[in-house]
Amino acid sequence: MKHSRGPGLELNRMTDTIKNKILRKKLKQKELAIEEQIEASARTELLLTEEHGYLEAEPGEVTTEYRQKQITENVDITSAAKRFKLDLLFGPYCFRYTRNGRHLLLGGKQGHVAAFDWVTKKLACEINVMESVHDVTWLHLETMFAVAQKDWVYVYDNQGIELHCLKRMNGVTRLEFLPYHFLLASGSKDGHMAWLDISIGKLIARYNSNLGRISVMTQNPSNAVLCVGNSKGVVSMWSPNSHKPLAKMLCHHQSIMTCTVHPYGTYMATSSLDKSVKIWDIRQLAGPVSHLYLRSPAHRMSYSQRGLLALGMGNVVEVYRETSGDFKPYLRHRTARNVNCVRFCPYEDFLGISTANEFSSLLVPGSAEANYDAHEVNPFQTKIQRRETEVKALLEKIQPELITLDSTEILEVDVPTYKEKVEAKKKLLYIKSKPINFEPRRTKAKGKGGTAKIIKTKKILKDLNRREMIEVLREEQTETETKKTENQNKDYGVLNRFVSKK
Repeated sequence: MKHSRGPGLELNRMTDTIKNKILRKKLKQKELAIEEQIEASARTELLLTEEHGYLEAEPGEVTTEYRQKQITENVDITSAAKRFKLDLLFGPYCFRYTRNGRHLLLGGKQGHVAAFDWVTKKLACEINVMESVHDVTWLHLETMFAVAQKDWVYVYDNQGIELHCLKRMNGVTRLEFLPYHFLLASGSKDGHMAWLDISIGKLIARYNSNLGRISVMTQNPSNAVLCVGNSKGVVSMWSPNSHKPLAKMLCHHQSIMTCTVHPYGTYMATSSLDKSVKIWDIRQLAGPVSHLYLRSPAHRMSYSQRGLLALGMGNVVEVYRETSGDFKPYLRHRTARNVNCVRFCPYEDFLGISTANEFSSLLVPGSAEANYDAHEVNPFQTKIQRRETEVKALLEKIQPELITLDSTEILEVDVPTYKEKVEAKKKLLYIKSKPINFEPRRTKAKGKGGTAKIIKTKKILKDLNRREMIEVLREEQTETETKKTENQNKDYGVLNRFVSKK
């Protein structure tokens, strides 16, 4: 029942309802193919031996007391090698992981930008843009990334070569990339929001949100709607198809510090200056599902693929886990300086945190999805597979007109428009079916009409027309002759010498 796709067609009753033998045969073949797919899915589930496992403490102990050194000593060598720390100079830093969780992009406030494979520690590029960097993001592949610099947004390749300068996106403070729509979304310090289609280089939409400086912005991965928090405690949801927000939620009575959305698009977490964190079910836009009070306000948050929530509070990072309907602390880590950015790595049990002078990769058991779909994202893809994935993604690109709050609207029927179409069709059918009175067709006598008669008639009409033209020319000639004789007989007196002698 887990892999079932519905009851399907009743093959025994198909002979009564479907009379066409060829169609009946095709439907039977389709039902058999669906049954084979269900059976294959159930069998392949046995091969998925990886399971997400959390850190379990012995009776009397708490998981928050475990240090990263203790966890690293008790895991395999491969996982222990992924736990590392980078000492940096040009912070504070923001960073992003790719969708397959293999590559890491760092951007320092003082202009330092670096991209590398964080698993093998192989550096792709490292540059200094000599300007302030406000945010960074990967594009559809790890070969290109965008950097929001002091004035404009720049696009670089994985060798650090500048590809584009997007001057229509000026003063940008936040960047988001929508992978299924190939849209680069931005929020600026003057409240402007913009969506750029990177596949064709066209600016889809750009308008003023009237929210002032946009410092809190994230995307909902399920429907590609941008969630923007403002200083009044309201989270508004935006799409490129509307100059007004699709929905507004009063989440807190004070300004929003940060917000994040679950990868499945089910829950949204928000934090405020009043040291509170609320979990919302954004499918219903109703009241908060959970409510937490912290020791200090959470400035950074991130959701993992398995629903763990990481909070950055000053120089402390806490990871919360949902147990029996409530969020409880799972792991805790302290840093030397205040945390600037917190993000979970996809398909890896690691949490990345950055401060003003360092980047750390922390082990968080049970945070990532253990089984990945290689057709969707493949952490171990080759160069040829990457090219094929890019072509496939471009062919399956979703148009920006389909970005709506409810992603199931596309499956519904637009009843008013459908009624108008039906009425127009009825009028057209009525006009076509309306009888038109024609004169009765006269029956021709046999042998009276033919090609020879038509040619003869044309010849007669041609002769008549020629005769009429000859008569008209003769009349004009006689008129001109009479006028000449009259002019010659006239006496002009003194002016006779000016009269033409012709």
